[in-house]
Amino acid sequence: MVLEVAVLFVKSGLEADFERDFKTASSIISSIGGYKSHQLQKCIEVENKYILLVHWQHLENHTIGFRSSDKYLLWKNLLHHYYDPFPIVEHYEVVFENKL
Repeated sequence: MVLEVAVLFVKSGLEADFERDFKTASSIISSIGGYKSHQLQKCIEVENKYILLVHWQHLENHTIGFRSSDKYLLWKNLLHHYYDPFPIVEHYEVVFENKL
């Protein structure tokens, strides 16, 4: 399993519009093969800062399956104009986990 992490800075004053459009975009990403789950979290200290966490079965599900699809263009058109600066996206794999 791979975790995609993106820190998103939304243009000030557009947070409500972004959150609305993100809900629409959620159905796009969740329809991609290898998609497992995602969360959008809003920073408490910085009003226009969010973190997007997406779990994928394999890295290629995101980097090839999603990003080279027509659905990615829909995602891009819905969301990319909100970001300033454009987010850096990174991928992580579990090294250690402790669950209660």
